[in-house]
Amino acid sequence: MALDKIERLFSEQLLEKDKAGVAKRNEQVITGIKAATDEYGPRYYLAGQEGKEFLRMNSNSYLGLSNHPELIKAEAKAAETFGTGPGAVRFISGTYQPHIDLEQKLAEFHGREATMLFSSAYATMMAVLPQLITEDTLVISDELNHNCIINAIRLSKPAKKVVYAHLDLNELKQLLKFHKDLFKRVCVITDGVFSMRGDVADLDEIVAICQQYESAYEQGVFTLVDDSHGVGAFGKTGRGTEEVTQAKADVLISTLGKAFAVNGGYVASSAKVIAYLRETAPLYIFSNPITPAEAAAALKAVQILDSAEGQLKLEILMSRTKQLRNGLLQAGFETISGDHPIVPVLIRDTKKTAALVKFLFANNILATGLNYPVVPKGQEEIRLQVSADHTARDIAYVLDRLNEFNFASRT
Repeated sequence: MALDKIERLFSEQLLEKDKAGVAKRNEQVITGIKAATDEYGPRYYLAGQEGKEFLRMNSNSYLGLSNHPELIKAEAKAAETFGTGPGAVRFISGTYQPHIDLEQKLAEFHGREATMLFSSAYATMMAVLPQLITEDTLVISDELNHNCIINAIRLSKPAKKVVYAHLDLNELKQLLKFHKDLFKRVCVITDGVFSMRGDVADLDEIVAICQQYESAYEQGVFTLVDDSHGVGAFGKTGRGTEEVTQAKADVLISTLGKAFAVNGGYVASSAKVIAYLRETAPLYIFSNPITPAEAAAALKAVQILDSAEGQLKLEILMSRTKQLRNGLLQAGFETISGDHPIVPVLIRDTKKTAALVKFLFANNILATGLNYPVVPKGQEEIRLQVSADHTARDIAYVLDRLNEFNFASRT
């Protein structure tokens, strides 16, 4: 058969991933959820692990809204009104009132003129960046930017791409200075919160540096930030890196699939930029949007975040994050300082990372190990993620188990 030869190659490559301990295809299947109590947050049931209840420390649902009754109610009502799917791409007949309502709310939330929905944040980046890059564009990117940024740059085919050392803004400045007058346009692109480490781009300084070199390029220097892990999880009101740094990117990309607990992604910018993207972005023009029901649920999530309930959830999230990070430091683990609910445990070894993941799983804790090439060699880690639906006793349980592992690993 035609696939026989390449299937043998694929099998060899899969075996190499298995031996290296970096395979991802053997996914855990969640079969049910046990509701939270006053003392403990939700517990999850897995296929093949009957009778066991797992504490999930690897979820992006930072506000714990996935099972919020108001989101479920909003989604069910919209499904009853508009059906289960849009039935077409948006310019044909796939735009529904919940899409418009959500875009308007997100624009207001971010202090922008307009926003535009996509099927995911990854799709948003892949759709948007190539439309903003030309054959006369220089792209400058942080070395630890997310995979979606890396692939979107490849798809964009800029005149040149240069990468600066992680968070090294002096290098960013030198790159802008070195390349001035050589390109018509510059795109400086970065994550807001870096997904593997939970550290944060100094957006205020990045914007200031870009403004300093604006006149050196015929079509200017613009900033693009992916703040998928920041929005809804970071900042006093959950507005992410922009709120924390008190600065705004020219183009902001984020997700509905993390703190907002639904599905989809979006871009926020000026009205003219969004109008241009609606005419040019293929993953918008030729792909169905999220369902009207998902849009309605996401709108409810943004409304909750922008309320007293949302403020309380953010305060709980910050408290649990501080509890976990301080506990790790007291136990002698290496982590990265900060306030974001991504709390990495730096192991710096693939086999040891796998051993800790296995130990936590045996103690009914779901955690994800990140190894090369997802992270650079020597930066292997366990990425723990805190949620507002974790209780103090949940975090204490995790720390107790980590202390047991840490002690055992030293004897």
